[in-house]
Amino acid sequence: MTDTKGVQAADAQTAERKKPGSLLRHRDFLLLWTGQTVSEAGTAVSTVALPLVAVTVLKASAFQVAMLTFLASLAFLLVSLPAGVVVDRVRRHSLMMWCDVARTVLVLSIPLTAVLWHVTLWLLYVVAGLVGLLTVFFDVAYQSYTPTLVGPQQIQDANAKIGMSREVSRLAGPAVAGALVDLIGAARALFIDAGSFAVSALSLFLIRTPEPAVTGGAARVPFRTAMNEGLGFVLKHPVLRMIVASTGTYNFFNQAGAAVYVLFLVRNLHASAAAVGLVFAAGAVGGVIGGSLSPRMARKFGSARIIWLAQLLPAPLYLLMPLAPAGTLGVVLFAIGYAADGFMVLVYNTAQLTYRQRECPPELLGRMNASVRWIVWGTIPLGALLGGGLATWAGVRTTVWVSTIGGILAVIWLLASPLRTMRDIPELPAD
Repeated sequence: MTDTKGVQAADAQTAERKKPGSLLRHRDFLLLWTGQTVSEAGTAVSTVALPLVAVTVLKASAFQVAMLTFLASLAFLLVSLPAGVVVDRVRRHSLMMWCDVARTVLVLSIPLTAVLWHVTLWLLYVVAGLVGLLTVFFDVAYQSYTPTLVGPQQIQDANAKIGMSREVSRLAGPAVAGALVDLIGAARALFIDAGSFAVSALSLFLIRTPEPAVTGGAARVPFRTAMNEGLGFVLKHPVLRMIVASTGTYNFFNQAGAAVYVLFLVRNLHASAAAVGLVFAAGAVGGVIGGSLSPRMARKFGSARIIWLAQLLPAPLYLLMPLAPAGTLGVVLFAIGYAADGFMVLVYNTAQLTYRQRECPPELLGRMNASVRWIVWGTIPLGALLGGGLATWAGVRTTVWVSTIGGILAVIWLLASPLRTMRDIPELPAD
């Protein structure tokens, strides 16, 4: 006679042992998470401070301000695909660390130049372009390194935590940036971003988890063939290609507006530097709320369905941005719309990144992530050019209108994909 209770108890104990431990007790993940939280906070400072250097110190035009965004994002269009092959052929941990060291030196050059001499627009352009280049390699390596650090059963939790901390950093960073710009000037505020890259480099240096040896197709086949394998995987996948199309469309139109948001707030809505910082912080508040509700929303609506619902549900609030009048009320309305956008981005990105990491073989992760980045971030410099040109020709407010409507329509790609009839992302098989 079978001891049913004994078997059930043994099965329960086995299942318990297979449960992954809490990431809050994972030393090396905590180092990675902490370093990136600090780095994202510094980057959030630069998001406000760098264009304010151009606008308030150098009196840059709308097109010149947009060129900063164009140059910062141009590398995603030019080198993302080769970066993916490099990431799959080298130690991702070391690559990330040295990228952080180089970004520290580059960003530090701006406030040091401001103290010792005077800043020029060309210096801003060079730093923006080179930091953008290094960021391509870092980000592709980062998305590919995380699954090897925490294991497949913890990917979704890790993505949610990283996304949440990014939004907290975005919340604190712009508010700090606005206050710092008012206190010490826009250029000197960039000392914070330089220091944040140094902290990230140190946190990576302290990680001790061995990284798996470089194996797989990328190390054995010609460079161009390896590059095409990643792009082919994305474009042939019925869901991934629609996610990429939607994200690329959103980024294109969103960046057209983002390239002139500071200009719109300062010159159209008459916002102070501190108010600009608070508006950007509002976007992070939306992200924090999205991060806290994301797991609950995924359970309620479905982990696959939430990918398109995240874009659709808050869309009406985006219209508050181009509708905002001059003055305090307009700044508040713009902030509400920007917060709704932040909410959407966090929920959407957590869900679609988890889907990508689960669908892709480990040996293709770097090239897959690079291919996705090449397309979805490659549209950003084009959007920035649209924003600068449209603002010069038709006005800044018209540019914000075009950006908002185009971003809302990006969800059409997802509604036409297999995601529309899926409820949940397929679960990984147990080890």
